[in-house]
Amino acid sequence: MKPKHVVVLMGGVSPEREISLRSGNAVAKALGDAGFTVSCIDVKDEKIEELDQKEKDVVFIALHGYFGEDGGVQQLLESKGIPYTGSGITASKLAMDKLATKNCFVEAGLKTPDYITATEFQELNEIQYEIMRLGLPVVLKPIRNGSSIGISIVKDISTLQLGLKKAFEFGYEVLIEKYIKGRELTVGILEDRALPVIEVKPAMEFFNYDAKYKDNRTEYLIVEKTAEEDGNESGNSLLKIGVLPSSLYAEAQELALHAHRVLGCKGFSRVDMLFDGKNEFYLLEVNTIPGFTEKSLLPKAAKAAGISFSALCGKIVDLAFQSALVSVNETIQN
Repeated sequence: MKPKHVVVLMGGVSPEREISLRSGNAVAKALGDAGFTVSCIDVKDEKIEELDQKEKDVVFIALHGYFGEDGGVQQLLESKGIPYTGSGITASKLAMDKLATKNCFVEAGLKTPDYITATEFQELNEIQYEIMRLGLPVVLKPIRNGSSIGISIVKDISTLQLGLKKAFEFGYEVLIEKYIKGRELTVGILEDRALPVIEVKPAMEFFNYDAKYKDNRTEYLIVEKTAEEDGNESGNSLLKIGVLPSSLYAEAQELALHAHRVLGCKGFSRVDMLFDGKNEFYLLEVNTIPGFTEKSLLPKAAKAAGISFSALCGKIVDLAFQSALVSVNETIQN
């Protein structure tokens, strides 16, 4: 039994609405090309009453941020008994919450940059004291936001207040991470297996919102594996852009898969990490609904594995539908 009718949810009510519309439109076209009957809903509230009038076998969630990746829309769909793509309520909540994600990594023994938190109710001098104990530079991140919105690097304590103000625009609590200088890597997960590693080389200081969506100078490189002996010929080999010795390449993939499983993600995700050039990887986050344009990182990784964009979207729909069938059969048997 195969799904035929797919409803794509896009837009949404988060600051990432524009990106979500791009993802949703790209997914809708790809699914149409793959032979599905597709209808789209531009989500503008948290009720999505239009869903009740649509014929659907599966809902493809192309919503980013609030009421997309945080378990909200997943809870709505489950209450209606509608199969949907991607991770469930609990995993979505964990992955959307950067602090909860970090805590899961630490509990599982997975390396992640050292961190503290701060709230807008704390005195500035108290936050400064904690940061100086952690050590500059640090990265300030809103705890529940995506697309690198509200993120800044603080190298000098005099710029802290400005960075905090920027981050507090998106919530009362901020994650403060020790800055790790290194290569930015991302590993897509599809059907519980790791896709090829991609390296992001932003022209800016780090991969922020502008670097992702506005700066055409950002480079995305499919990482090549080299033999171990090649990696030992030069002391700079581990810093070479776009290349990793095969053992470290495999380690990055395994680490990404472990992170995906630790949070309980399902179907697909994209795991971001840093590599410091000293054989150390640092997990940053897991994206349960990464970008879904043909230029986005998960589709790039899938293409490197020989999976076209339309095939990727179709596979994600099939996974959601088959998972729903398994759940129904288990319910009947019990």
